[in-house]
Amino acid sequence: MDFFGRQTQIEKLRSLRAKAKVESQFVILTGRRRVGKTELVKRAFSDEPFVYLFVSRKSEPDLVSSFVAEVNAVGGLHISEDIHTLGAFFEELFRQAEACPVTVFIDEFQDFIRVNPAAFSVLQGLWDRYHGSARLALVVCGSVHSLMTRIFQDRKEPLYGRGTALLRLEPFSPSELRGILARHNPDAAPEDLLSLWAVSGGIAKYVALLMDGGATDRTGMIRFVFDADSPFLDEGRLLLSDEFGHDSGTYFTILSAIARGATSRNEIEQVVGRPVGGHLTRLEEDYRLVEKKTPLFAKSSRIVRYALRDPFYRFWFRFVFRYDYMAQIGAWKNLRRVVLRDWDAFTGLTLERWFHARLAESGEWTRMGAWWDRKGNEIDIIAENEIEGRAAFFEVKRDIRRYDEIALRRKADIFLSSTGAFRGYALEYRSLSLSDM
Repeated sequence: MDFFGRQTQIEKLRSLRAKAKVESQFVILTGRRRVGKTELVKRAFSDEPFVYLFVSRKSEPDLVSSFVAEVNAVGGLHISEDIHTLGAFFEELFRQAEACPVTVFIDEFQDFIRVNPAAFSVLQGLWDRYHGSARLALVVCGSVHSLMTRIFQDRKEPLYGRGTALLRLEPFSPSELRGILARHNPDAAPEDLLSLWAVSGGIAKYVALLMDGGATDRTGMIRFVFDADSPFLDEGRLLLSDEFGHDSGTYFTILSAIARGATSRNEIEQVVGRPVGGHLTRLEEDYRLVEKKTPLFAKSSRIVRYALRDPFYRFWFRFVFRYDYMAQIGAWKNLRRVVLRDWDAFTGLTLERWFHARLAESGEWTRMGAWWDRKGNEIDIIAENEIEGRAAFFEVKRDIRRYDEIALRRKADIFLSSTGAFRGYALEYRSLSLSDM
């Protein structure tokens, strides 16, 4: 798949590089694995020479040797091959940036902790010493969210507060994903677009795998994923093993429970078989894999639902992880039948997420959320425009024929009376279905 979109992010990176020619910039690029961080930086800096350094898990002398080779391959720079420590290497890089502008991109930055944990303190000292006199554009990214967060946001860490810019690369938006699918399958149906969103979550790597593999409709996507040679089968384990370490079994069970519909802490603990309060907190705050939702304008914080943030993980834990025993014996035909059997029910919530993202992308609303109460009343999406004094209540259905405006208005009346919200507002009641994608 050709490189798609990201023009705003490219322009931002090039703007920061231009600023670094006057004063050094330390740019932290974040975003989950496979979202396209490395490709974005390479594309943004392709118009000028830059140094690309990948932090592989090897000994410090070997890593520094590879770094020196990368720097010396860029015209106008030279570092002695006699340098074997990260401290000496980075100091020489800063010194050369005093003489001429230098752009450096460090990939998998968090893995310095495996090479030499003192590297962050060394870099902090050099940054504090040289950033005023050097003209260095230093861009770093990493794929282990918990480590990158700790390195730059924990007050106890040496690099806390050193970043001059923080960029977060998000998955493709609904409109971008629609454009990509239309390019590869002009006759795609709404069901195909929903399936692409459900399987890929808008993550660039997964979208590219599907499009390049010719999996441009629902049947093709399911066949592509559930196949002996599929790169998706081990993806969840590969991505999360570094995050969870030895406690991965408990975390995987929690994520699987949520993906299968356990939304309260009590329901999750019944599946896991023990208290999981601490695990849920870490999944929410440290790993950003789970979000804790409360009804819009809820007066009590005890009406909580847990959900997976990432559509891909929701798909992977619901089908790939759950039915791994079928994959182990190569029962691909039966596995695909199970997925297709449950697909409509599974993608009902996915469709809600799609419209929530699409409405947010539109810029029409200032606040959005869902609402439910203990009596079983529920509204899929409520959107407010406080500037214009209006609000809309949305019911999301795969099949528009199942939309019941009378029922929606009844639930909206309960919401309005219980919350006291939207007094004096103009109110709208709408349906959203596959045909509106």
